Amino acid sequence: MSIIKPFKALRPQAQYAKQVASKPYDVLSSAEARIEARGNPNSFLHITKSEIDLPENIDTHTTEVYEKAKENLNAFIKREILFRENKECYYVYRLIMNGRSQTGLVSVSSIDDYENDIIKKHEFTRPDKELDRINHIKKTGAQTGNVFLAYRNVPELDELIDKWVTSKSPVYDFKAEDGIEHTVWIINDTNRINKITAIFKDEVPCTYIADGHHRAASAAKVRKALMNSNEGADYFLTTLFPASQLEIMDYNRVVKNLNGYGVTDFLQALRQDFIVEEKGTEPYKPQHFHEFGFYADKKWYKLTSKENTFSNDPIGVLDVTILQNNILAKFLNIHDQRTDKNIDFVGGIRGLGELEKRVNSGEMAAAFSLYPVSIEQLFSIADSGNVMPPKSTWFEPKLRDGLFTHLIYE
Repeated sequence: MSIIKPFKALRPQAQYAKQVASKPYDVLSSAEARIEARGNPNSFLHITKSEIDLPENIDTHTTEVYEKAKENLNAFIKREILFRENKECYYVYRLIMNGRSQTGLVSVSSIDDYENDIIKKHEFTRPDKELDRINHIKKTGAQTGNVFLAYRNVPELDELIDKWVTSKSPVYDFKAEDGIEHTVWIINDTNRINKITAIFKDEVPCTYIADGHHRAASAAKVRKALMNSNEGADYFLTTLFPASQLEIMDYNRVVKNLNGYGVTDFLQALRQDFIVEEKGTEPYKPQHFHEFGFYADKKWYKLTSKENTFSNDPIGVLDVTILQNNILAKFLNIHDQRTDKNIDFVGGIRGLGELEKRVNSGEMAAAFSLYPVSIEQLFSIADSGNVMPPKSTWFEPKLRDGLFTHLIYE
């Protein structure tokens, strides 16, 4: 039983939607955010990355940064860039990237569901990243980060949303600078709202965090800090997508050194557990589970796992686990990918060219390309109560910040 609710979104006036909508705060560094928002006073980055309006050397976790976020949010409201809906509504949010469409339902979801594992997780969170959003929410009184949830398809719900989308005019419809199309419809019909709420309550036993573990954890801890004194804090901002529409991209690795191995000796060592094939200078993108690309000295190699490298339990079968156990830990002495300075991560959206760039520059010694995790693997791990190794999933397209904000204080 999944509890969702309509809400009075704080959202942009239609003529400002494209200017306001910004990339998620956690995919941009402060320097990148300054560039992204340059010349655009209406960018929501002025609220989610408010350090861009302060001196460049400022500590991004100081009180001054959160005060600036509050000041900027209030200014957006005063300038009528943002307005508050006068009725609790649901919203339908469609994103189109490279011709592929995914359509989700924007709502607020129950913190109780999060704490009772009705909303399932597949990643650990980091206290420092949680604290940043806790401070941001408490100071601004707003949940500005949208948590991306997935659910197993319910045909009745899919059909209901599809009919609404095809019969109504959108409130927002624009193509962002990166080419991704964003379209939003508002569901303000009481009967339709009640039907959607009932479907989730009766037919969706659980939902899964696809992206936004830190945002969800932070919202829960803010509610706890407020000691249940504010009803708005009992829920957090979410967009829910049916599993059939989602695609997980690869999440690749680069390493600074090969722990004393030369490339030839390293490849020879890998032959214990992998079939090694030289692929030349063309980037090698794995085509199946248990295949890897390896890049060093301006050459690509295909690594195919032998059967002794993995087990069939939900975690053991993952390619990120195979890589960790049979290469990173075994030969490179990397035992904790979260903290080891010898490894870094490159999201699949950047392409394999980014791996080559970082190795060819001398910054990194080698790179590994991986086949992406499937949505069913994610569900299986979350259902089992386990968590994935770090940086296992990369979802695209990303939900834009600023199109919807949930205010926890009335």
